[in-house]
Amino acid sequence: MRATISLLALAALALPATAIAAPKLPQKRPEALEAVLRCRAITDEQARLACFDTAVATFEQATASREVVVVDRKQVRDTKRSLFGLDLPGLNIFGGGPDDEGTDVSSIESEVASAFQDGEGRWVVTLKEGGTWRQINDTILGRRPKPGSKVMIRRAAMGSYMMRIDNQAGVRARRER
Repeated sequence: MRATISLLALAALALPATAIAAPKLPQKRPEALEAVLRCRAITDEQARLACFDTAVATFEQATASREVVVVDRKQVRDTKRSLFGLDLPGLNIFGGGPDDEGTDVSSIESEVASAFQDGEGRWVVTLKEGGTWRQINDTILGRRPKPGSKVMIRRAAMGSYMMRIDNQAGVRARRER
């Protein structure tokens, strides 16, 4: 009992430390975009048009050279979905600010592309989209996963994930690739 309380206290102390470990980077707009936006403040029409022409040409060159990348909310959501389950550094390149609503991914649904059991009898499942998930507990599945089986993976407690295949009992899993 005393060991359980000690472990819970240790876990409670560790949670704030993980929040501190991944600071949010300030979101500063690229200079090429700022230059376009500054042109709006020019009152003289000829000067404003000249400013826009120059700034838009610079912005177009920056996007063509991939120095600046423009993505919409759907692209952010699709990218987060494809990276779901991977342990990535706390970079704020896919949002995270107050306007990030609607792009968070807490679960995914897909189909099994392939599945096999490793040497310990745990399942390794590759999804149709290409992510590979490994079972990390000893729960036994009643039916073997096969290509085309429906898979639902959701975030669970303390950074873990639950994977359900064909509506069977969930198994704990982690993403490998």
